[in-house]
Amino acid sequence: MDLSEASLRELRDALRSRRVSAQELARFYLDRVAAHNPALNAFITITEAEALAAATAADGRLAAGEEGALLGIPMAHKDIFCTEGVRTTCASRMLEQFTAPYNATVVERLQTAGMVMLGKLNMDEFAMGSSNETSHFGAVRNPWDLQRVPGGSSGGSAAAVAAGLVPAATGTDTGGSIRQPAALCGVTGIKPTYGRVSRYGMIAFASSLDQGGPLAKTAEDCALLLEAMAGHDPRDATSHPEAAGVFASTLDAPLQGLRVGVPEEFFGAGLDPEVAAAVEAGIRVLAAQGAVIKPIHLPNNAHAVSTYYVLAPAEASSNLARFDGVRYTYRAAGVEDLTDLYQRSRYEGFGAEVRRRILIGTYVLSAGYYDAYYLKAQQVRSLIREDFRRAFAQVDVIVGPTTPTAAFALGDKAQDPVAMYLADIYTIAVNLAGIPAMSIPCGLTAGGLPIGMQLMGNYFTDGLLLNVAHRFQQETDWHRQRPALASAKE
Repeated sequence: MDLSEASLRELRDALRSRRVSAQELARFYLDRVAAHNPALNAFITITEAEALAAATAADGRLAAGEEGALLGIPMAHKDIFCTEGVRTTCASRMLEQFTAPYNATVVERLQTAGMVMLGKLNMDEFAMGSSNETSHFGAVRNPWDLQRVPGGSSGGSAAAVAAGLVPAATGTDTGGSIRQPAALCGVTGIKPTYGRVSRYGMIAFASSLDQGGPLAKTAEDCALLLEAMAGHDPRDATSHPEAAGVFASTLDAPLQGLRVGVPEEFFGAGLDPEVAAAVEAGIRVLAAQGAVIKPIHLPNNAHAVSTYYVLAPAEASSNLARFDGVRYTYRAAGVEDLTDLYQRSRYEGFGAEVRRRILIGTYVLSAGYYDAYYLKAQQVRSLIREDFRRAFAQVDVIVGPTTPTAAFALGDKAQDPVAMYLADIYTIAVNLAGIPAMSIPCGLTAGGLPIGMQLMGNYFTDGLLLNVAHRFQQETDWHRQRPALASAKE
């Protein structure tokens, strides 16, 4: 068995049968990180000593007869989750030297499950970006083509999984930041229902939109991870009381009679023909399994991007006010007074995209503009939610493209923020509504780049989405396709 290609279930079986130890598994993946991360720049911090110690502990638990589904399996966290004793940077100069004094709930739960953390993964600064080019630590590169972006903001997570540096990773999704990089890197990723996964210890960008979730090779892998991550957390006021769920045991349910909605608005101008053809072929796979395909309308999706880029910056403006140069953040040198300290520390500590969004957010919340922009955006958000409510009265699942194109070249949209924002045109409405959605591989372009298909569901139907994705992956092999880098030897 090629360990870099193995699913979580295959790794679990290998550990239980003693064909490999957790120590050997951790060492194998750490060697891959050392060999390939210089080309990808997927990791910000590598925690080798901590990983080997955790693997030793996992081997002890396995020897004692414990059989956890994730026990002893390596993974890595997006560097937005606080990790006790390990620096948590949010890919920003502002937090470059910050060491978290506690674990995020997601980190705590996966640690309890026995997973072995190999390190912290690169991302767009404070999760603001669609290409992973805004990181203070440099751009992440797509393992399918090192001159292309992996998507953002969880680009380090998607690239690391696609290249076989880790079998699984965590990400966060504020406007598509799990699904978009999953699509561009050819892996599987799910954004759970808002409130399903605790946000405690996940450094906030836009609190009403942010949601943590897993990225892995398969829907089954994501189901195993989400079972461990999900659940009510009293430390998070937005955590749902019934957030826990069992997902892996329902993956094989038949799709006969499943009502699949296809929004006509997702197949218009701006969608690359190769992406459209691959997604349409994916829909036919579902139909062949007995799903009933129905055209639907999401008329207010056209306003999702503009709505998001009022609301998300407004929340970011408030959330990032705490980073002021006074306490645990970057502090400018040689300042004249307190005002100069604030201004210079924030200007030097934040990158251009973060500063842009803070300025936009402050503007839309200011006196005289609040009603015209922020309040209006909240009203449109309600219309978007209502679109989904009407759609799910007719269908069980909505299917469409995850992104309008395959991975674009590094620097291609860096100087055009609006073009960059439009890369999330099919994903943002989901966050505004708070519903679950996921991306699964459904094809390759003629140039050999992955294409993602997006599945969207009603509130707390995360298990149904994983079921549909799993049945699709049983009939196709797109999720088994790997970039050449993934099969490269150390």
